[in-house]
Amino acid sequence: MMTGCEWDDETDEVKGYCNYGFDGEDFIVLDQETETWIAPRPEAVLTKQRWDKDKAQMARWKNYLTKRCPDYLKKYLNNGRSSLMRTEIPSVSLLQKSPSSPVSCHATGFYPDRAAMFWTRDGEELHDNLGHGEILPNHDGSFQMSVDLDVSSFPAKHWDRYRCVFQLSGVKEDQVIVLGSAVIRTNRGNPLLFIIIGAAVAALALLLAVIGFLVYRKRNGKKNTPSPASSAELTPLEVKH
Repeated sequence: MMTGCEWDDETDEVKGYCNYGFDGEDFIVLDQETETWIAPRPEAVLTKQRWDKDKAQMARWKNYLTKRCPDYLKKYLNNGRSSLMRTEIPSVSLLQKSPSSPVSCHATGFYPDRAAMFWTRDGEELHDNLGHGEILPNHDGSFQMSVDLDVSSFPAKHWDRYRCVFQLSGVKEDQVIVLGSAVIRTNRGNPLLFIIIGAAVAALALLLAVIGFLVYRKRNGKKNTPSPASSAELTPLEVKH
């Protein structure tokens, strides 16, 4: 059996439900508007006929689903308001692995998980050339999601017509980021950085080569310098008559 209610805090509308199931399928379901029971299976027809005649039981269900259940729901919501009603705005960024890769609009750190993110062109929501990712949890209890846009067929001069829009439940203002090469974060690196690193490596290699040459000369100089004994042997003897 599954029973409960839903309450719209803006319209104050309440919807209750009471369903009985058997072997994974609905067996008999309460229709609150007509105050009768619906029998999806033939085996439940006799039960439906008997329960429809029990007006006292229907009155108890109506009281529970329209009054007691919403009162409990509002009470629980008020007790847990600090955690249930909190909102955390995410950081939204554009990511791209390579010039031929799709541009991923990535939002992380938002709460709750009732969020939507999509791409637009000239203010109209796009439905083609997209890759929607699932809403995934972060280690701190917040959430993340991403939507990829294939830009291979879009001229770069028209990129400013495209926008990524993030919407969070309970927050009126949307987060919007305009597609542009200047705001795309990539792992391709900075060309200037590679030039600086290359120059530093070349300078280090040259320094090591100079040090190696000096060490080589010093060692060879020691080997070629004659010892005192060998010098004596090579010195001509003077013969006195």
